[in-house]
Amino acid sequence: MKSIERLIESIILASRWLLVVFYLGLAVALAIYAFSFGKKLIEFVSKVMVLEDTDTILKMLGLIDAALVASLVVMVIISGYENFVSRFDQGEVHWLGKIDAGSLKVKVASTIVAISSIHLLQIFLNSVQYTSEQIMWLTIMHMAFVASAIFLAVIDKVMKASHVEDEGQDHEKRQQDRA
Repeated sequence: MKSIERLIESIILASRWLLVVFYLGLAVALAIYAFSFGKKLIEFVSKVMVLEDTDTILKMLGLIDAALVASLVVMVIISGYENFVSRFDQGEVHWLGKIDAGSLKVKVASTIVAISSIHLLQIFLNSVQYTSEQIMWLTIMHMAFVASAIFLAVIDKVMKASHVEDEGQDHEKRQQDRA
């Protein structure tokens, strides 16, 4: 019976390597997105002399938006691999171990809020193309993203404080046991 349990545990632990397919797929998608970014950049550079200030700002916001989306994908790939598949062996990526699953959720939510903010700013700059009702609903959606990010940050902070408190109690108990 114990050998069956070990076999099941081995299969379950090995299944984490299936996630590599998703991370590699995201890396391919990121490369494709980089070509899309390059196209937007070339288009922007070719028209920069004839664009109005508002159009220039909109184009730059589009590029910033693309960079944030790309950063989000990289964050998910690296943190997901580091947290769920295997640790990186390279010493130059020492900062990776500091992003746990809770922190990753907060960073992803914050990035989504930043992306949403840029989209909302683009809409405000082009407000003549939108109805008041559309702008209202887009603003409400943005505020839902903001509220979600705040909620995730509070939960992460409470969980970390609880974890630190639990470790402190464990340490005190070990000290008492030694005495």
